[in-house]
Amino acid sequence: MPSEHPNRPEHPTWTTAPITADLLRGALDLERTAHGVLPHRLPARARAQCADAQLAMAESQPAGVRLVFRTRATAVELDTLPTKRVYVGVPPRPDGVYDLVVDGRLTAQASVRGGNTLTIDMTAGTAEHKAGPAGTARFSGLPDGMKDIEIWLPHNETTELVALRTDAPVEPAPDRGRKVWLHHGSSISHGSDAASPTTTWPALAASRGGVELINLGFGGGALLDPFTARALRDTPADLISVKIGINLVNADLMRLRAFTPAVHGFLDTIRDGHPATPLLVVSPILCPIHEDTPGPCAPDFAGLDEGRLRFRAVGDPAERASGKLTLNVIRDELARIVEQRAAQDPHLHYLDGRDLYGETDYAELPLPDDLHPDATTHHRMGERFAERVFAADGPFRDALCSSAT
Repeated sequence: MPSEHPNRPEHPTWTTAPITADLLRGALDLERTAHGVLPHRLPARARAQCADAQLAMAESQPAGVRLVFRTRATAVELDTLPTKRVYVGVPPRPDGVYDLVVDGRLTAQASVRGGNTLTIDMTAGTAEHKAGPAGTARFSGLPDGMKDIEIWLPHNETTELVALRTDAPVEPAPDRGRKVWLHHGSSISHGSDAASPTTTWPALAASRGGVELINLGFGGGALLDPFTARALRDTPADLISVKIGINLVNADLMRLRAFTPAVHGFLDTIRDGHPATPLLVVSPILCPIHEDTPGPCAPDFAGLDEGRLRFRAVGDPAERASGKLTLNVIRDELARIVEQRAAQDPHLHYLDGRDLYGETDYAELPLPDDLHPDATTHHRMGERFAERVFAADGPFRDALCSSAT
């Protein structure tokens, strides 16, 4: 229904479009809230099976989630209620970024001030939630005429969608026939320190590969959970990749004896729903603190005195002999598992994560907090993944070639 906004004389009549699932891509569930709707990247059943607050926060942060529609509108407003993270003793994080893509081109960016705050004290191990007001991301001066619009939501802020207004009607964008790439990984796949939602390495790789991204990268949450495997199993996809390792080490979650059957079980569950879909297993990128030192990983509180957050490995390398995991141990075992399974599964492939970010890259672009890549490195990783995986001789070649015929 059109609604009047007298405080916006340049656009006296606006259309408010219901925010429904047919306008959203990249989300697996849409929860009704008191304010609007909240996109989730895990289904409700999966969320009910885990009480981990870290995973609950990560899966509700809409990495890869975007509103997609067609319209003649020259102005768009999106009311949202974001939740901002505040870490005690650390400089404030910048507001999350909304990327506006018009006909495939990044055209504008905006942020929403205010919102809820989640104050995290890593020293005390506490978190405090404080309610705040909704805000508006505004885009104006868009080209006239019918066009495809995508609004990529901030990858690192839980974002409730309150209202979508335009100065012309909207309609769901048609299916362009692009292959769907379903990816799962850790905070690095989630987006870590990328500059904006379209510049996380999976988003960049998807753009270069010409595929539709569903990003199930969860900060701290790539832990071979059975409910995540079932979410991958039940989500329609043409291409699947799973990046396994870093969270298992820095959480010190399991030993090698448990790791091997857990990987097999995770892959078996995916194969129950996608028996012949190209499936790529990606091992960890280089992370010197954990290459040969087991977890757990802990914040370096000395860095907080300087307003910097860094991480360190606090495990004992000698415990590798008793089965503790390191990144090198995981890479060797993943390569062995994939080789073993590929004898009966010709659509299963392996990629060493150091092909995306290795020793030479670390010398040039070290990890700022010793754990996560920066924005420049996300670009490099996205380009390399696209070159190695979406290329004519890459592991996804057969599925991609079939879409072109």
